[in-house]
Order: sequence, then C-alpha cells, then structure tokens
Amino acid sequence: MTIANVAPAAPTVNAMTVDVEDYFQVSAFEPHIRRADWERLPARVEANIERILTMFERHDVKATFFTLGWVAERYPTMTRRIVDAGHELASHGYQHVRVVNQSPAAFRADVSRTRLLLEDIGGCAVRGYRAASYSIGRDNLWALDVLADTGHRYSSSIYPIKHDLYGMPEAPRFAFEPAVELAHGDGLLEVPVTTVKLGGRNFPCGGGGYFRLFPYSLTCWALRRVNRRDRQPAVFYFHPWEIDPEQPRQQGLGLKTRTRHYLNLSRTERRLDRLLGDFRWGRMDQLFLDQTTA
Repeated sequence: MTIANVAPAAPTVNAMTVDVEDYFQVSAFEPHIRRADWERLPARVEANIERILTMFERHDVKATFFTLGWVAERYPTMTRRIVDAGHELASHGYQHVRVVNQSPAAFRADVSRTRLLLEDIGGCAVRGYRAASYSIGRDNLWALDVLADTGHRYSSSIYPIKHDLYGMPEAPRFAFEPAVELAHGDGLLEVPVTTVKLGGRNFPCGGGGYFRLFPYSLTCWALRRVNRRDRQPAVFYFHPWEIDPEQPRQQGLGLKTRTRHYLNLSRTERRLDRLLGDFRWGRMDQLFLDQTTA
C-alpha cells in the first residue's frame, strides 16, 4: 500500500489590531479627565506606537491600527509610519466618543470627518471602523447604516458578550453582513472581536483587559480552539497604553476602574511578543475584505 505524503494544513492567519488612543482617552476615565485637559497632559502614544511597530517588524506581522482622528492630527509622522510599514490605517472615530452618546447626525459627522482626515494624513484609503468601547449594539444598529453610507466597508464594533459597559451577546460571533439600508455603494461587513463559546455562552478571548487578566495559556487555548474547532480566524486587539507601565497614574479612581486599567501592564509587552510568535497574524482588510472580493 502506498501512503501519499500530505502536507499539513497551514496555520490560520488571524487579525491583529491596535486601538490607537492614549491613556487619558479611555472611556473609563471620562468622569475623571476632561477632554478640554487632553492637550496639557503628557502624551505617551507616539513612543508606545514606535515600540509596537518595532515588535511587529521583528515578527514580520502586519496589523490594523484603528486610529483616533485626534491622535493622527497631532502625530501625522507617526500615522504615516504606520502606513509606510505596511499596516492598515482604519478609523476609531475622532475623539473616542461612544456611539451611545451620539445622535445619528453627530455620528455621521464624526465618522465622515475622521475618515477624510486619516486618508489625507495617511495617503491611503480608510475602509474600516471600530467604535469607542465597542459601543454599537442592539439599541443603535442605525450606526451600521451610517458607516455603510459614508463609504466604510467593514466595522469591528459589536462585541458578542455580556458586559457591564457594552456587548450584544446574541450577535454572531464571526464576520457577518448586517441588514443595512444603503443609499449607495457596497455593503458593510461586521467583524466582531473573538469570543470562545462554552456551555452556550460567549467568553472573551480576543485581547484587551482580558489578555492581561487571564493566564497566557488560557488565551492561547481559546484562540486555537476558534481556529481548529470553529475554523475561523481570530480577531485580537490591544491599546498602546497597555504596554506602558510607566504611564502617569490617575488619582481618585474606583477599585474596578483602577484594576481594569492598571492590571498587569508590566507583563503585557512580553505576552504580546510571545503571542506574535505563537500564531500567524495579518491585517483586517486583507483577511476579511480582499479575500471575499477577489
């Protein structure tokens, strides 16, 4: 009997994403830091992005950077560095305002302004959008219509989990085409951050504070389960401030906010470096748009 030599299946390419915002712009700090004070606070984002770009280059990883317009406007050289290094530039809105706090008209103005600004600075098309704090859900799905109508091709804004600040657990776990009413142009794809399904419930495993909280081995197990059992690419995210344990500490924070923001910051960069080597990673647009339109 002849046994054919069968090449092993190539590892799944997953999506690596960065939400480009500084430490003082996170939603949890809104009650403590006024937007009017952002300009006078010591900025850390540029130096942190440089460290991230170096880490990605070392592992030959291309990623998607969901970037605040406010940040890109003040750091155009950094923004162009992202594009010149071969990464995707995508929108995170202008000033990290949660969509639940915006009217449809205000949201349209925000995403239109940010997309044009990023395209002008980066010199490239901007096709993706991620809402601040995953703030699109069952009560404001109109935002997806606005995104499609303003020329965006995909969103990564619905988190299919139960959370005290956001989440739509009944949403699909993997990329789907929502029913949007298009005035013109192509459709919109929604690409959620990855969850693992256990006992009929979705659990987060796609980065952020959960990556800092859970043991590294648990994150790897969950991502591999999604790749092998669900046969789907994972979507992972983190923020530049999460690799920066030396960032200025805010005073007057509650225990929950303080724990969520500062937990294990000193370990995150090492964990990310390991994660980049343990899995294959790519850009959102190339994984979810280019393959479907080829």
